[in-house]
Amino acid sequence: MKTQSIQQEILLMTGTKFSAREWAEKNVEDKNKFSATEQLEDACWNGLLDEMLPEIIQKSPEGKKLFMWHIRYCQSFLEIELSESSPLIEREFSIDPYLFVGGLLLN
Repeated sequence: MKTQSIQQEILLMTGTKFSAREWAEKNVEDKNKFSATEQLEDACWNGLLDEMLPEIIQKSPEGKKLFMWHIRYCQSFLEIELSESSPLIEREFSIDPYLFVGGLLLN
C-alpha cells in the first residue's frame, strides 16, 4: 500500500489589512527598514504561521506539524509550501495562478 504525503500550499495576499499587521518582533530596532510583506514573510519563517492561521494549517496523520519548505514572493501574494517531505507540486493541482493559468489557456 502506497503511503500518501501531506502537502499544503497557502497564498497570503499582500496589500491587505492582514498582511499589514505588525508581525515582527517588538524589540527589533530595524523593523521600519522592512516592508509589510517582508515582515510577514519573516514572521512565517519564525514559526508564526500556525498562530496566524490555526484553522487551516494541516498536520500529518500522526499529528505532527508540516515543514515549511519554501516561501515564494510574487507580485500580490506570498506562496507558502508546507509538506512532510520535500514537496513536488503538480502544476495542474497547484493554487498558484502562475502555474495553472497557462494551462487554462491551452484548454
